[in-house]
Amino acid sequence: MKYLIVGLGNIGAKYKNTRHNIGFEVVDHLAEAFGVEWKTEKLGDLCEFRHKGRTFILLKPSTYMNLSGKSVRYWMQQKKVDKKNLLVVLDDLHLPFGKLRMRGKGSDAGHNGLKDIDSMTEGNNYARLKFGIGNEFSKGRQADFVLSEWNSEETDGLKAFKETASKAVLSFGTIGLPRTMNTFNTK
Repeated sequence: MKYLIVGLGNIGAKYKNTRHNIGFEVVDHLAEAFGVEWKTEKLGDLCEFRHKGRTFILLKPSTYMNLSGKSVRYWMQQKKVDKKNLLVVLDDLHLPFGKLRMRGKGSDAGHNGLKDIDSMTEGNNYARLKFGIGNEFSKGRQADFVLSEWNSEETDGLKAFKETASKAVLSFGTIGLPRTMNTFNTK
């Protein structure tokens, strides 16, 4: 079984430690945990590892957040991954910092990365792991907030939250979506 795990974010040093790049950070955490190296390929950076008989293909699209769907569709086709084995990891303003929520489908809730993936893969029927980044911003300052760096308090808790998110990704691939949702959506 093959699983495509897509971490959403923006490429480039200026976005490296921003809230909007938590998807990149989670898949980076997994790559480091399994000792695999990223390779720059068409439309993104990829690496893969095996865990409990499954192949996990990690992808960081190089198309920037708002055009992530092009990369996702391309690599689903190239790696022959069924949509039911796609998991997108992304930031969510509607969840408190560090809270995780996994869903099997759903609306884009205004997230441009999901909106493009929905469009390019013909629907929103794929799993997503939302990582809460909080919503501590003034009216009209949403873009500034998501593109700003983590504050020191958030940075302190980030490692543990990324570890939990990584466990949720592995659980998705090994025990399936319903049981993973039951385990990780309640924390």
